[in-house]
Amino acid sequence: MQGLHILAEFHGCACAGGPMEDAPELGRLCEAACTAAGLGVVGRLFHAFGTPDAPAGATGAVVLAESHLTVHTWPELRAVTLDLYVCNFSRDNRAAAEAVYAALADAFRPARTVRRDVARGNPAVTPSPDAGIEVI
Repeated sequence: MQGLHILAEFHGCACAGGPMEDAPELGRLCEAACTAAGLGVVGRLFHAFGTPDAPAGATGAVVLAESHLTVHTWPELRAVTLDLYVCNFSRDNRAAAEAVYAALADAFRPARTVRRDVARGNPAVTPSPDAGIEVI
């Protein structure tokens, strides 16, 4: 269960159209990034908002043998959010997660990023009420 959970926002993305607006293209990008990193794709689903004449972003998920990647785009804001979790049950997948993150950052070309890394499944981590973490 131990693993790395990357929560990220890309702002001021310089990519033109493509995966920012087109769900099938976003799906190909995400699946290719995961496969190239050596992660096992076991399923995927992507959905476009708006119409072909007036695209309004896309959202989708890649289900991985190691966990998941979800991506949401806002072309009108030139923004993307992503959630990438890889568990380390059979091997340390941190390098694979970093490779997926880098591939997506290269594709969207954000001017600014906000990234939060969460170490998951480590019983030695002390929760902090100030960080909104509670253990019951």
